[in-house]
Amino acid sequence: MKTILKVQDLCKSFEDTQVLNNINFEVEEGEFIAIMGQSGSGKSTLLYSISGMDRPTSGNIFLCDKDISMLDDEKISEVRLKQMGFIFQQSYLLKNLTIKDNIILPGFKLGKVSREQVNQNADALMLKTGINSVAENDIKKVSGGQLQRAAICRALINQPDILFGDEPTGALNSSTSREVLDIINSINKDGKTVIIVTHDVKVAARADRVIFLMDGNIHDKLTLGKYDGDEEKTNTREKELYEWLEEKGF
Repeated sequence: MKTILKVQDLCKSFEDTQVLNNINFEVEEGEFIAIMGQSGSGKSTLLYSISGMDRPTSGNIFLCDKDISMLDDEKISEVRLKQMGFIFQQSYLLKNLTIKDNIILPGFKLGKVSREQVNQNADALMLKTGINSVAENDIKKVSGGQLQRAAICRALINQPDILFGDEPTGALNSSTSREVLDIINSINKDGKTVIIVTHDVKVAARADRVIFLMDGNIHDKLTLGKYDGDEEKTNTREKELYEWLEEKGF
């Protein structure tokens, strides 16, 4: 398997507070990684640092063998637009645009393919995620689950190398959360690399591997293997993860 992301001796501090301490790990192409830890452990800071939304204090981040840690603001913005997709707890869709217009905007901004092709890609993504019927709706006239599906489509419109998520199901009810997770797993099954920060065991149990942070350090890792959707196996994965986390006082 090809290494798509390599994090090397990553440190991050804010004034006199050290948040991340010499973080080292690699992610293979097509993996689904969950990052967990207590509040304040540094998991969101780690996500923002490796995705270029924040700058590390020291260390290196290699995306597709290219060190992105020292790129200037313009170059790192270009990398995020071309090679990364993002899903957050809130969808952050623009209120003055329809669902579809929100999805196609990054594609138009990148200009990698024709506008016609961007529209076709958006239609395919909306069909895959089940929101094609609300494509022309104002974002105030759809459900929270539909908004998050639109956010997933927007994150994928430029066919990024890697998809990042920060508590992407945190604002959803259990039923809608499960539906969104099924979509993310389907995307991963198609070969997309996924890295998600979560506090939810049901979310993390869908991942291939779980990285547990404690006090800004990687405290431990758990390999669960590929998720196949089998209900009995899912329960076993969740139980194994619960027990593993309990040992760490989570």
